Amino acid sequence: MRACRNCRMILNEDKTCPNCQGTDLTEKFSGQIIILDAERSEVAKVAELKGPGKFAIRVK
Repeated sequence: MRACRNCRMILNEDKTCPNCQGTDLTEKFSGQIIILDAERSEVAKVAELKGPGKFAIRVK
């Protein structure tokens, strides 16, 4: 698994992030957040996540 350095979305095998179309991906990340409904999620608001998906808490 890799995480996008731009938006922190966690990807399986993709070479381009489907969330922000970024190509700067890394295997060095820690923690995971799964967001189902970003508009109603307090966690998404605090983490500044705009949509649903699996995101890294910290990307190196």
